Amino acid sequence: MEQPIIELAGLTKRYGSLKAVDQLDLQIRPGEIYGLLGPNGAGKTTTILMMLGLTEPTSGVAKVCGINATTHPIAVKRKVGYMPDNVGFYDSMTAIDNLLYIARLSGVPESEVKDRARDMMELVGLGDAMYRKAGAYSRGMKQRLGLADVLIRQPAVIILDEPTLGIDPSGVKDFLGLIRQLSREQGITVLLSSHHLYQVQQVCDRVGIFVGGRLLADGDVETLSRQLFSADHFVTRITLAAAPPPHSDLLPALQAMAGVQNVTIDGLTIQVSSSRNMTPDLVRFFVGKEIDIMGVHKKEYGLEEIYQRYFENNITDYEKDGKSSGLFQRTFFRKVKK
Repeated sequence: MEQPIIELAGLTKRYGSLKAVDQLDLQIRPGEIYGLLGPNGAGKTTTILMMLGLTEPTSGVAKVCGINATTHPIAVKRKVGYMPDNVGFYDSMTAIDNLLYIARLSGVPESEVKDRARDMMELVGLGDAMYRKAGAYSRGMKQRLGLADVLIRQPAVIILDEPTLGIDPSGVKDFLGLIRQLSREQGITVLLSSHHLYQVQQVCDRVGIFVGGRLLADGDVETLSRQLFSADHFVTRITLAAAPPPHSDLLPALQAMAGVQNVTIDGLTIQVSSSRNMTPDLVRFFVGKEIDIMGVHKKEYGLEEIYQRYFENNITDYEKDGKSSGLFQRTFFRKVKK
C-alpha cells in the first residue's frame, strides 16, 4: 500500500484554554488534491502552520514526505511549497525579477534560474506579462505569480491557504483549472484550505470538513453523500408527456424492479428512490412501455447539503466552543448560493 505523503496523527494545538485543533487524524495520498473545508476560525491555518513546522503542536505528530515537521522543519520546507491567502511581492520590480530573486533565495542553481523562472511564468499563464511590474498586476495575476513562486522550488507538496480570495469568478475557474492540471501532469500533492464549498467541490479529489478544530468528515463527495443520505441517496424524478391511465399497472411494475425502494406518482411526475443509480434502467423501462418522457432528473447531493448536514449534527458542540454558529451558517450558505 502506498505510504501517505501527509500524515497527521492526534494533532492537537491549545492556546491557553482554547483548543484550536483537536486530535486531528488525516492521511493524504501522493498526487491527491485534498480540500480542507471549514469556516474562518475552524483551525485550518493552525493545522497548516504545524505541518510546516512554524508552530509546535501541543500533542500529536505531523509528518510530510515522511519527515516530522516539528523536529525537522527545514527539511519539510525543502519539500513543501506554501502559498498564503495574500502573497507579497516587490511592486517596483517586474514579475520575472521577483521570481528570479525568489529562485535564488530558494537555492535554485544559477545555471537553471533564468530558464526555470521563464518556464514557470509560461506555465501559470503569465508569459506575456512577465516583464510588467508586479505592482501593476491584478489580484488574480498576483495569485498566479504566487503559484509560480511555489512551483519554482519543484516541491512534492503544495499548500494553498484560501488561494482564491478576492479573485473574480472567471479568474477563480482558471486558477482552479490550473491547479488540477499541474497536479495531474506533474504528480504534485495539493492541500487546499478554503471556506468556499463550490470551489472545493470543483477541484478536489477528497474533502475534509473541519469545524471547531475537529475533522467531522473525510472522503470524496460521493462517499460522504452515500453515508449521510443512504436512505434516499439515489432519487430519480421522471416527467411524463401524459398521465398514465387510471388502471395502469405502472406503479406495481416499477415497485417490482430490483433495487427500487419507493415509488410516488403525482400527476405527470414519478419519483423513484432506489438503492443504486437506476436512471438508465428507468428510462429503458418507460421506452419499453412506449410511454413518452418529457424530462429525467437524478437528484445529487453536493457539498452544500453534506456540509449543512454535518454542521447541523454538530451545531451544539460548536456553540459550546463560543462560536456564533447560526451567524456563520447564514453567512456561509449565502456566499455559496451567490
